[in-house]
Amino acid sequence: MSKATLAEASKIARKNYNINVKASKLDGYVDENFLLKTASGEKFLLKISSEVNHEQLDFQIQILKHLSSKNLAVSLSEIVPNKEEKPLTKLQNNKAARVLTWLPGRLWATVNPKTESLRHSLGEASGSLTKALQDFEHSSANRNLDWDLANSAWTSKHINRFSGERKKILQYFQNRFEEIQTTYKNLPKSIVHSDINDYNILVTEDLNNPKVSGLIDFGDAVFTQTINDLAIVLAYAIMALPDPLTAALEVINGYNKHYKLSDKELQCLCTLVGMRLVTTVTSASLRKAEFPNDEYFVISEKPAWDSLEKWFELNENFAYYSFRSACGYTAHPLEKKFETWAKTNQVTLRTMFPTVASEKVVNLDMSVGSTLLGNLSEYNDPEVSEFKLNQFQKHHPKTILLNGYLETRPFYTTEAFKSEGNNGPQYRTVHLGTDFWVSAKTPVQAPFDGTVKIMHHNDYDKDYGPMLILEHSFKGGKFYSLYGHLSLMSLEILKVGQKVKQGDRIAYIGGSNENGNWAPHLHFQLILDLLGNNENFNGVALPSNVEIWKSICPNPNFIFKEELDTSEEKISDKKIINFRKEHLGKGLSLSYDKPLHIVRGEGVYLIDIEGRKYLDTVNNVNHVGHQHPKVVAAGQKQMAVLNTNTRYLHEEIIAYAEALLKKLPAHLSVLHFVNSGSEANELALRMAKTITGNKDFLIIEVGYHGNTNTVIDVSSYKFGGKGGFPKPETTHILPLPDTYRGKYTSENCGIDYANHAKEIIQNLKAEGKEIAGFIGETMISCGGQIVPPKNYFKEVYKHVREAGGICIADEVQTGFGRMGKTFWAFELYDVQPDIVTMGKPAGNAHPLAIVACTKEVAEKFNTGMEYFNTFGGNPVSCAIGRSVLEVIEEENLQQNALEVGGFLIAELKALQKQFSIIGDVRGEGLFLGFELNNSNKNPLPEHATFLANRMKQLGILMSIDGPDHNVLKIKPPMVFSKENAEELIFRLKTVFGEDFMSFGSAQEPTQ
Repeated sequence: MSKATLAEASKIARKNYNINVKASKLDGYVDENFLLKTASGEKFLLKISSEVNHEQLDFQIQILKHLSSKNLAVSLSEIVPNKEEKPLTKLQNNKAARVLTWLPGRLWATVNPKTESLRHSLGEASGSLTKALQDFEHSSANRNLDWDLANSAWTSKHINRFSGERKKILQYFQNRFEEIQTTYKNLPKSIVHSDINDYNILVTEDLNNPKVSGLIDFGDAVFTQTINDLAIVLAYAIMALPDPLTAALEVINGYNKHYKLSDKELQCLCTLVGMRLVTTVTSASLRKAEFPNDEYFVISEKPAWDSLEKWFELNENFAYYSFRSACGYTAHPLEKKFETWAKTNQVTLRTMFPTVASEKVVNLDMSVGSTLLGNLSEYNDPEVSEFKLNQFQKHHPKTILLNGYLETRPFYTTEAFKSEGNNGPQYRTVHLGTDFWVSAKTPVQAPFDGTVKIMHHNDYDKDYGPMLILEHSFKGGKFYSLYGHLSLMSLEILKVGQKVKQGDRIAYIGGSNENGNWAPHLHFQLILDLLGNNENFNGVALPSNVEIWKSICPNPNFIFKEELDTSEEKISDKKIINFRKEHLGKGLSLSYDKPLHIVRGEGVYLIDIEGRKYLDTVNNVNHVGHQHPKVVAAGQKQMAVLNTNTRYLHEEIIAYAEALLKKLPAHLSVLHFVNSGSEANELALRMAKTITGNKDFLIIEVGYHGNTNTVIDVSSYKFGGKGGFPKPETTHILPLPDTYRGKYTSENCGIDYANHAKEIIQNLKAEGKEIAGFIGETMISCGGQIVPPKNYFKEVYKHVREAGGICIADEVQTGFGRMGKTFWAFELYDVQPDIVTMGKPAGNAHPLAIVACTKEVAEKFNTGMEYFNTFGGNPVSCAIGRSVLEVIEEENLQQNALEVGGFLIAELKALQKQFSIIGDVRGEGLFLGFELNNSNKNPLPEHATFLANRMKQLGILMSIDGPDHNVLKIKPPMVFSKENAEELIFRLKTVFGEDFMSFGSAQEPTQ
């Protein structure tokens, strides 16, 4: 039958509804759909139905009428009556037309990214709809539809259209669907939407916090099992996501707020989601054969297969427990029964360790932030770890050392425990058992009667030694006890299926040589469901799944008479934030919309309290990497011997000074040691004033030199910013030498920018004043990673020196090889500053800074007033500073900055071609920046803020700067590798492809 044209659609609206509109075509599966738009911008939806079934159309009309009186968490269309006040208009050829109010919003299918809160919103919207339809009835609801999940067994007839692994997956869910029928057929029924797919869900235009705004198209509504509607919602909500189960839980949690899900419904849900996906791919296969050129019928096929394959990999019981947890139930149904049984059948630790004489237990802290563990090089060294444990035991005699239940540990932040979550990398860092740190060969006895379920040891897990699992019974069910890190001779004691009695010897503790160099200990774990594991079992879990896993793996504390958990309670993030607000300086800020609780640093990573690793692209202060083992060791060794001031002779200050002078030009031969970049710049300014007898300084716009009074006076980034003050009379600002959006952008604009120095000097001279000097960052960091033009500093230095001033190069941000091509940034410009200042990168975040100057400056500064600094140049700081220089050389970090920085620049420029929002890319080595602008070069600070926060969600730390807050800085630790750079680019590409980044970046109209 022929389809209506746009002209005919407009005519139907005008003739039957008295509205003059322009029609445009919309997709539709059964009905012909048109968007109607009036001249004033009002919108309507026209639906034309062929071969009209009036009862079915009335069914859809009555649903909307019924729902219009309900308080829903979502908007729905309303029927617009025709001129005769009827909801339906009869057309020729047995067709009928309906006009509905238009719902604004974006289709779910087009939204990117789909956030956790958006999925929760979808759950609330669909749950409120399910609830509102509970009291609705209609005779046409009892119909036979292929898309009704209750009828999805029809897919089995077409199983031979598939082969291999795909056929296996389809058959698995089809068989499971048949197996659950006894329970499924008796589940509650009601009329449901039955097709809340990604093209029937509308989302608000709010790009920062999108929510589901509307649901459309009740054409597949049917009377069926109520749970089917949620299963269908989930099938679409999990598509194109690496972690579909987590996404499903976010929807379920919102859904359950309105429609309370029963345990029996949750038992069937995993299979039902699978069957909806089975129906989708089977239907797509059939439609492809029937309509090979029509993409609409197969639009969901590929993502549906991807989701189906991932859903198949889930353990169904674990999914069920997860669903229960999302609905507020205990994850495992027997958790409370087991806990009650365990507390009335407790045993002593002596039952399990008969040869260990102990009077109490003591907890070891091996959490991510544990100072006992030390850094990576220490806790990865079995000899060091065992020594620390022995020392700890000496201080706690007649005790059993234990720890670990639900402890988040740094050992598990490696690639082996990493997976891709819906927001970047995630790590299984939460330990599910309790570790008892007892000697090798210590015998272990059964705490309860049981049967040997698993005795396991193979090449895959030989680093953890043999593992034993016993099966036990309790009133209500079964539970299991797991014993890991056993000795090899334990394999000879028991066999699978063997019965054991309480107190029977079952194993011996393995030595470090049998357990991948782990210090001797027993990993003990209780389990209520082995989840189909016949060889091994998870000992660690994702932090996001803790509530589920602690229900499956109860606290071993339950079965022992001794109190195992004697550790101190951790302070919550909320308490820390509240304390900061109340008692720390009010100007102290926190990074990101949701602050991070960082407890460990490791190379290029910062690690939070849950063990999530964040790739750090910001922290140039940790120059050679967070907690570099050599730097840490240098500080520890010297601190253990002596730390005092420079009024005593000590070799360390000489050793460090000699090493640093080798890296500086010969004319900079005198060093002053201080504690921070602020202090270094303060001293440099004082030197210039003392030598010249003048007070006036030239500075660069948006420059930053520290936080003391004097340096803030020359930091326009501070005094010219929020909460600042008028420019001091002795400070004279040179325009920011920005060749992209600055005052001058021509090829030789360095001379134009530098001429401002000449003009200011001449004006001061006319007033009878002389300048003390010029201070400038060689590359302006807070100004937005600005790279001044080539001839800029030569010209400025020339004008300053002609006026008798001192030239100070601030290398706090840019020194120590970060430029790649040169060790110092000023060397890029072929200038010789009189004074160079360096800051905390010199000490890899230890408070160490340096002022290097010429002999002439040093001699003129020596007026008789002693310069003394209590901590500057102390042996500990100097030992650390010297180790930093050694690491830069030994690990070839300057060359690394050149190569990785060059790779990043090239990749960022490639991104710039792909995403026009990137206005400029600039920098040298590992001192880079890119700014976000529209096509008129107008800054986009909101986009920059969104990008930084979104990148944090994806596991990468970035920071914003620049006078317009639209520049993203990249100045990571110098150990940043090409692999790290590739990860950064991959995540940037992901975010640049998301909705917010394209919004508002198009060219704005000019005035």
